[in-house]
Amino acid sequence: MRIHEEGNKNIWLDGIMGVVVGDALGCPVQFMSREEIARHPVTKMLGHGTYDMPVGTWTDDSSMALAALVSIRERGKIDLEDIMSRFGEWITEGKYTPFGKAFDIGNGTMKAILCYLKDRDIRTCGGTTEHDNGNGSLMRIMPTCLYCYTRQKAGKLTDEQAVSLIHGAAGLTHNHLRGQIACGLYYFMVRAVLDSGGDLARRLDKGLDDGFEFYGRDARNLTELQYYGRIHDLSEFKELPAEMIRSTGYVVDTLEAVLWSLCRSGSFEETLLTAVNLGDDTDTVGAIAGGLAGLYYGYENIPDDWLDVIKRREWVESICR
Repeated sequence: MRIHEEGNKNIWLDGIMGVVVGDALGCPVQFMSREEIARHPVTKMLGHGTYDMPVGTWTDDSSMALAALVSIRERGKIDLEDIMSRFGEWITEGKYTPFGKAFDIGNGTMKAILCYLKDRDIRTCGGTTEHDNGNGSLMRIMPTCLYCYTRQKAGKLTDEQAVSLIHGAAGLTHNHLRGQIACGLYYFMVRAVLDSGGDLARRLDKGLDDGFEFYGRDARNLTELQYYGRIHDLSEFKELPAEMIRSTGYVVDTLEAVLWSLCRSGSFEETLLTAVNLGDDTDTVGAIAGGLAGLYYGYENIPDDWLDVIKRREWVESICR
């Protein structure tokens, strides 16, 4: 493992590389059932599989997160039109990809981006129905969360302003309140992982408490908050057997699978292997879990042999610094 001084800690490197590594770990077994994976469990970085890609290949999760990160880096703010334009470059030109070509694009995401490229209106591109609650916004929200966190630390944003930015970024592709709340809860957990004390489960619980308290102030949120009832108490939730955890592309299932994996593990490696071996939407569950695990355990505790095979690693790390 690499050792670094605490003063050199880079939360962007921790969180973004956590996303990319988790994505790449899950890529080869995406859409495989839990039973199929159990016959040959994932224990290391693999290649080929579902998309027949080389080991260390990351997918749409990382491409969209990196596109947002580059936008934030160059614009110095959350510029929703600029972010959406970069998503357009991703699917039409292959920017922000490992090999110059986009692949593994969710239906909701594709529909939203094509709508934006046609009308150039960020207010109408994201899906707004109950069926538009896939995990395609949660998987790419880490850069926006880190931006809001740094602005809040500097006293530049209130909770209301931070959540508004999170919802706006999420809504570019998935503009239903349920999915936006998932991204908002993730933000409060990012903040708690970075700012509070105790073990990871305690920090995640603190973030969820803050998030539920924030959303609970507005009666308009209460119906959608009920969908997240199982994660109100992580000490109970983490004891659920694996059979009760779904790792589908539905945003509520995804967030539950992420938190279950984080709370039942004691290292970055164990967290990601637990998440990916749940099967189904493995790259996205891995990416979202990897982001929080990266922030808690740190870049220096991501296995060297995993980092060594990440495609375009130098470029990815350069935009985190």
